[in-house]
Amino acid sequence: MWQELSGTIVLDWLGFSGRMGDALHFFLYDTIKIWFLLLAIIFAVSFLRTWFNTEKVRAYLAGKREFTGNVLAALFGIITPFCTCSAIPLFLGFLQARIPIGVTFSFLISAPLNNEIAIAMLFSLFGWKITAIYIGFGLAVAILGGWLIGRFNVEKYVLISVPPLSGDIELPTYVPSFKERVNEAWGNTRDIFRKIYLWVMVGVGVGAWFHGYVPAEFIAQYAGGDAWYAVPVAVLMGIPMYASAAGVMPLVEVLTQKGMLLGSALSFMMAVTALSLPEAIILKQILHIRLIALFFAIIGAGIMGIGFLFNTIL
Repeated sequence: MWQELSGTIVLDWLGFSGRMGDALHFFLYDTIKIWFLLLAIIFAVSFLRTWFNTEKVRAYLAGKREFTGNVLAALFGIITPFCTCSAIPLFLGFLQARIPIGVTFSFLISAPLNNEIAIAMLFSLFGWKITAIYIGFGLAVAILGGWLIGRFNVEKYVLISVPPLSGDIELPTYVPSFKERVNEAWGNTRDIFRKIYLWVMVGVGVGAWFHGYVPAEFIAQYAGGDAWYAVPVAVLMGIPMYASAAGVMPLVEVLTQKGMLLGSALSFMMAVTALSLPEAIILKQILHIRLIALFFAIIGAGIMGIGFLFNTIL
C-alpha cells in the first residue's frame, strides 16, 4: 500500500517522471519504510533488553566454560546497539571480570554484525528468510572467531592494564515496573533513532541515485556475477569506510537490484561495519597490532565465507 501511495505522490501529484521520478520514488518509499521498521524493532528489542542487566551478563559469563561462553557472548551481541568502537568499553569490562579473551572477542565481533539496526533493515529490504540466514552465519563467525582467538593465548597483546575486579560483581536488586520498562525502551529507541535517522536518509539518498542513474550494466560488469574475486573485492572496498548499517544497507539493496550478488553486497556491508580502518585505529590504543591483525584476518575470512555461501545457496 505504501509503495503504491509513494508512487502516486511522486509520479502523479508532484509530476516527476523518468530517472528522477524513479530515484525520488525509491527515496520516499524506502526512507519511510525503514524509519517505521527501525522504530518498531528497536523498541521491541529495547523493551526485551530491560530484562538483561550488563552486570548480570558479566557475572553469568564469568562462570561458564569457554565455548559455552562464546555462544552466549555472541547471542548477547545481538541485543546490544553497538558498533565495534562503542562496544570496546564493555569489552574491557568483560576482561575485568576475568572472562576469557576469546569469549570477549565473540561479543566484539557479534555486536556490530548482528545488532538490531542491521537486522531490522535487512528484514525490511530482503525479508525474514535472508535475515535468518544472515543472523545464523553472523553468529557462527562470532562464535568460531572468538574461539579461534582464544586458542592463541593473546592476553599478552592487550596493551592497557585491565585490573581484575575485586570481590564479587554486585548485582542490582531493584526490579522496574512495566511502565518503567516501556519508558526506558521508548527513551532508548528515541535516542538511537535521533542518531541514525539522518544516516538512513543519506544511505537511501545514495541508493536512490544509484537506482535512478547508474546503469545496471555498469554494476554487472565491474562488481556483479559470480567471479571468484567479487567477494574479496567487496570486502576490500568496505574496509576504508566507516558507517553504520543504517547508512550502508540501502546501498546494498540497490547493488543487488543492479546485478551484484547478495553475498558480495553483504560482504561489503559487513566489512564496513566490522572491519573498518577507523575501528583499527581505535583498537590500536588498547591492542597490539598483532592481535588486531589476527582479529581482522579471522573476521575477514569469516565475512568472505559468508559472502561465498550466500552467493552459492541463493
